[in-house]
Amino acid sequence: MTEPFRLLFVCLGNICRSPAAEGVMRTLVEREGLAGRVTIRSAGTGGWHAGNLPDARMRSAAQNRGYNLQSRARQVTENDLHEHHLVLVMDEQNLREIRPYDRESQHAAKIRLFCEFCSDHDAAEVPDPYYGGEQGFEHVLDLLEDGCRGVIEHIRQQQGL
Repeated sequence: MTEPFRLLFVCLGNICRSPAAEGVMRTLVEREGLAGRVTIRSAGTGGWHAGNLPDARMRSAAQNRGYNLQSRARQVTENDLHEHHLVLVMDEQNLREIRPYDRESQHAAKIRLFCEFCSDHDAAEVPDPYYGGEQGFEHVLDLLEDGCRGVIEHIRQQQGL
């Protein structure tokens, strides 16, 4: 058996968008029968929330759709870029902030904007819902569900599944 495809989602604080992406992706991977063939993690470009559960509003919105968000926030590391096959950032700011972790510029091809994988939405970025209302969290989940389906197709093509 080939090694699992290692996927990392990255946002600013790792309490809204990236842990939600991790939860959505875990559920879809299990439904598609790919558990054990894909490993999924998330991280933030900042470490302010390290050790915390995802934002309660995001956990609630996700729970309403059947997703269980239980990961703990952590800050991205240089080693994350070495260990993961695909690193998906939620917005251009995350992209700028993760680039310094790629000191030798050898991982640029695997660091991509999440919305590149969306097919039903035209968004270029997954907006940060932290300072907004409930609808912002729902919109983020809409984008994540769309993009995660695209990521699964990408993994299937990459891994020949």
